[in-house]
Amino acid sequence: MPAGPSRVEPRILREGMRVLWVAVTAEPLVFTVSVLASALYAAMTVASAWVLGWATENVVLPAFQEGRTTAGALATGALAIVAVAVLKALGVAGRRFYAGLMQYRMQARYRRAVTRQYLRLPLAWHHRHPTGQLLSNANADVEAAWAPIAPLPMAVGVVFMLLVAAVAIVLVDVTLALIGFCVFPAIALLNVVYQRRLSPLAARAQQLRAEVSEVAHESFEGGLVVKTLGREQAETERFTERARALQEANVAVGRIRGLFDPMLEALPTLGVLAVLLVGSVRLEAGALNAGDLVNVAYLFTLLAWPIRALGWVLAEVPRSVVGWNRVRAVLDAEGALPFGELPLPGDGPAGLEVRRVRFAYADGAADGEDEGRAHVLRDVSFAVRPGRTIAVVGPTGSGKSTLTTLLVRLVDPADGTVLLDGVDVRQARRGAVAATAALVPQQTFLFDDTVRGNVTLGADVPDEQVWEALRLAQADGFVAALPHGLDTRVGERGATLSGGQRQRLALARALVRRPRLLVLDDATSSVDPQVEARILEGLRAAQSAGSGSTVVVIAYRKATIALADEVVYLEHGRVADRGTHAELLERSAGYRDLVNAYERAEAERDAVEGEEVTA
Repeated sequence: MPAGPSRVEPRILREGMRVLWVAVTAEPLVFTVSVLASALYAAMTVASAWVLGWATENVVLPAFQEGRTTAGALATGALAIVAVAVLKALGVAGRRFYAGLMQYRMQARYRRAVTRQYLRLPLAWHHRHPTGQLLSNANADVEAAWAPIAPLPMAVGVVFMLLVAAVAIVLVDVTLALIGFCVFPAIALLNVVYQRRLSPLAARAQQLRAEVSEVAHESFEGGLVVKTLGREQAETERFTERARALQEANVAVGRIRGLFDPMLEALPTLGVLAVLLVGSVRLEAGALNAGDLVNVAYLFTLLAWPIRALGWVLAEVPRSVVGWNRVRAVLDAEGALPFGELPLPGDGPAGLEVRRVRFAYADGAADGEDEGRAHVLRDVSFAVRPGRTIAVVGPTGSGKSTLTTLLVRLVDPADGTVLLDGVDVRQARRGAVAATAALVPQQTFLFDDTVRGNVTLGADVPDEQVWEALRLAQADGFVAALPHGLDTRVGERGATLSGGQRQRLALARALVRRPRLLVLDDATSSVDPQVEARILEGLRAAQSAGSGSTVVVIAYRKATIALADEVVYLEHGRVADRGTHAELLERSAGYRDLVNAYERAEAERDAVEGEEVTA
């Protein structure tokens, strides 16, 4: 926590000015036009005081004194007022339009930059950052970072207005200028105190906004867990705690603004009253005329706005700095997967080799350090010839899912090498692995889109190829029965489909790209064994026809494992044995116990379901 507002404010102000300078250098033309429009508004505001003074002296007073006026005087006064008003309106419109354009361009630019960085950073980085925080970085923090842009052109433009008005007042009457200018140091001092009190409170409020977003997203994302385990009350209390903290922070900000805003409004008014009081005395003494007094008084009422405009910018600076720092933390993050220049040639199934791979998830150690990390995989080695199907089997926690992320290069191993067609995947050119290998993960994700959109993901794929992938995934039957076929929307996360249907669509999504390496991470667990067998047989038939893929499948069912050409048995992150299903059943007690346990558990579950149906 900061030691005190007096130390925080200068640092925040300097950082805030650097943030604004980033925006100015990024959009120099738009900023210049908006400042020129603001300067026009400022000049016309000062001109309006002169016009009022002239009209008072040359139109209003003669009318009262002589009881008449001329059409020329009225027309001149009216035209002058209208001309100033029109130019003033143009300045307001230009200032607001271009300030908004600049603000929204910067927000869009940095939202895109943050999103590109999310896509560039490896999966290991995402493991260390909650999704709610990432959403807040791309939305609330980007908005906060560029919030001061909206009042910035006005603040810059009215500085010009402040100088012109001050010169105009001095030229009219030095005595009144000296009296009125006594208000400015008081306003400036009050603004400094205001910002020092407001800065830490506004910064905390911005931080709490992100925390509320994180908790809310986590609760919604884990809605199934929350409801099935009866944790609604606990989650409500957790959200309420952060929401109340945000409420208290916003109330604290409101209290400060409620205290200082009226004082900042009152000081210029007191200055105007003082000018009118002294000016009326000088008017009676003949030291100035009525038009000059109206001119000066009106100018002093206008001078409050430049001060307030600067205050609006300063009020947004603390939030801007917090948002900018959080955005920069993402943009400056390191750890992107490097790419080489080698292609992955070949049209048929890919050859796969894993050499002495070792991997550990980060749990507090710095990147590149192995101390303090639990190794999930240790010296894993095996090879798969093109067109073969290999089943990876192992107990929970043995590293099977982690291995799949290494095969498609979502992460890189700490040691060892993964090769596709003899090429180290780290040396492959950008996009080569994604074009060669496809992963169907355990957790199926579908977009709130049509069946076609979820299978093609926007790629230009003909419907014939989509139906071919659906047939291979055993999904063509239920898709054809949907109300609009391929054009049927599946709802958020595929809410209108069963678990097995979602898994088959996810498999079709991978197959439509005709990958040379297909990695299935328990991707058919929600599918009936008969359907799963037809899927694997279809993949095998495609391989026999020369158009299939090399398949690595994380398997549990004995029937699925038996369809594989070879089995790799993992235990405690190591390859404990390898061979055909029959060979491992005969010589590996751990493997035999594991697959038989899976089979017994599935048989018992089917028996229970059968009894429920009978009842």
